[in-house]
Amino acid sequence: MSYKKKTLTLNKLLNFLIKARKTQKKIIFTNGCFDIIHSGHISLLEKAKAIGDILIVGLNADSSVKKLKGNTRPINKEKDRATVLSAIEMVDKVIIFKEDTPHEILKFIRPDVLVKGADYKHSKIVGTEFAKKTVRIKLIKGQSTSQIIKKLKTTD
Repeated sequence: MSYKKKTLTLNKLLNFLIKARKTQKKIIFTNGCFDIIHSGHISLLEKAKAIGDILIVGLNADSSVKKLKGNTRPINKEKDRATVLSAIEMVDKVIIFKEDTPHEILKFIRPDVLVKGADYKHSKIVGTEFAKKTVRIKLIKGQSTSQIIKKLKTTD
């Protein structure tokens, strides 16, 4: 499938999920800003995809990233971040959300498994009540967009 067809609206995603569930596909959901893609992101996405059949990535909209990370972020605009995520083979669908958290879309998606990085305490993971199971995945030490940005600033 063309990566250009992977980013969906909520209605299109829900229609896709109805068909997927009829064939007993296991739905996995993770989310994040994915501002500058690095090996830590790829590792998380690969491990998340290995848990099930369909990996949906919730992508924070530009306005949401700005609230979470500050006025200098995001580095890449949401359309560009969605394009890059969509081109990653493990990612089946991408949905952009404007809220600070994916709580509202998780209410509708109701994944079989909700995946977050192990840096999140289980009690702090948003939307666990909508997933059958929540899995925390160990992150690669030293891999973060904030650290990449910091490094770039010190090498000027």
